[in-house]
Amino acid sequence: DAHTCPGPIPPRFGPGVFGGAAASSHALLAACTLRLLRGGGAGMLAAVSPITIAALKEQAGEIPIAAAVAAQLQSRATRSTKAGKPYLELGFADATGNFALKLWSDSPMYDAGSSLAEAAILRLEAEWTQNQYGVNPNHLQWYLLDEAAIATFLAGDPATRDKQQRDFTDILALCESIGEPRLHALCQHFLRQMGERFRRTAAAKRNHHARRGGLVEHVAQMMRSAAALCPVYPELNRDLLLAGVLFHDCGKLWENTYPEDGFSQLHSLHGEMLGHIPLGIELVNKLWRELLDTPEAAAWAGLKPTAEDTRLHLLHLIASHHGQFEFGSPTLPRTPEAFALHHLDNLDAKLEMLRDAYAQGNEIAPGIFERAFPLPANLVRPLPKTEDSSRCKTEDRCAPRLETEDQAGT
Repeated sequence: DAHTCPGPIPPRFGPGVFGGAAASSHALLAACTLRLLRGGGAGMLAAVSPITIAALKEQAGEIPIAAAVAAQLQSRATRSTKAGKPYLELGFADATGNFALKLWSDSPMYDAGSSLAEAAILRLEAEWTQNQYGVNPNHLQWYLLDEAAIATFLAGDPATRDKQQRDFTDILALCESIGEPRLHALCQHFLRQMGERFRRTAAAKRNHHARRGGLVEHVAQMMRSAAALCPVYPELNRDLLLAGVLFHDCGKLWENTYPEDGFSQLHSLHGEMLGHIPLGIELVNKLWRELLDTPEAAAWAGLKPTAEDTRLHLLHLIASHHGQFEFGSPTLPRTPEAFALHHLDNLDAKLEMLRDAYAQGNEIAPGIFERAFPLPANLVRPLPKTEDSSRCKTEDRCAPRLETEDQAGT
């Protein structure tokens, strides 16, 4: 309403998220905000495409940046400072990450934040800064997205969406390459029955791949690594290891999954009371029983190793993949494939943590980054690859020479 609502708040002059507006303008701005929320639209950054939360965290720093972010309301809580001043803490998420912001009770956005619908999907416009406590918006405005924009948002940002599609395609191809007929059939059965839920599940609640579709990214990288490792260590059972990687975190489909229409991880009684390792064992046993009731199972009757031995070795990979009792495994790795899976899992998780820490961490000295939990110490910027080397022109030339058994004996 042009007659009653002020225009977009100019940078550095508006009341901002942390208050400071006069009492007379407070109610007017709050009322206008509610109108904007109901009517949709965009404000001072209308012509700017929204960026992801991950991009915001990479770009924001001490110097403010003007940016729009599309995000879904993930949580809301009313809290108080030690002095008794109330504030609203709102959690937001998208396909790439999450953040929280505080709305003080004297902010014109406080009432609007209190009235937001659960799981509302918004466009947030502000001047953003970032410190050790997270991102902070100044001169914040937000608007509800329309149906078309919501559909685009739920599909994920293009880079993440394309990467996860490539990763899922690799998973399909590597599962198809499994030669052992029972393990091949089990993997196909899982992907047909649980594929859509698998594709929207996170690998963790925090620390690594903690995003919608993160489990697909984690499993795909581990499967690619396992496939590359097996020719180097031919004693590894490739089919068993690939199947073990696919299933090692399958219990997280109940522990870390997302709804079809949102970016907030769901909580379930099964996930809370059992955890993903027992759930994964239970799922594989269920799928295995279903396979044995199919007509094709008759052709497996004389196969060696037996179906029972094959199933037991696969379950062991799920049960032991955390590697230690104190990390939640009910048993320790006892086979070559179990040791390989545990270390592949740990390696991929740690490298993902390092990527996040370098991108979002606090650089406390040139090349030194403050420790990011659960990594054990401060980090040092990695050594860049040599851009031009006369000795290494191609990957084949730089790769180590592997002697064959015949060459080794001469």
